Amino acid sequence: MARILGIDLPRDKRVEAALVYIYGIGPARAQRILQATAISADKRSKDLTEDEVSRITAFIQKNYVVEGDLRREVQQNVRQHMDMGTYRGLRHRKGLPVRGQRTRTNSRTRKGRKATVGGMKKKAE
Repeated sequence: MARILGIDLPRDKRVEAALVYIYGIGPARAQRILQATAISADKRSKDLTEDEVSRITAFIQKNYVVEGDLRREVQQNVRQHMDMGTYRGLRHRKGLPVRGQRTRTNSRTRKGRKATVGGMKKKAE
């Protein structure tokens, strides 16, 4: 099993698709990495040699911020917005959508389950 930057890549997927399992690497970046390291995108991750794995690892470490460092950087950026009190920071703090989406309907991912408000029954006199 190929292990790159502490991530076990799925064995039976093509290398191009398997690299996407690393946080910070998407499909386009995976293609660029394989072109730069001269590795065929059609190859399966279980067929990678130790030399190819080390070339991919070295290239990623040299050119990109991925995994733990990237997660930490994103969290610091969010925390900085919250500390400054920007609009984006306030939305993060309240757990609401940050990028201008509507909240009257939808946005359940950020807001959580809908809190049902029951109707008041009139007293029968």
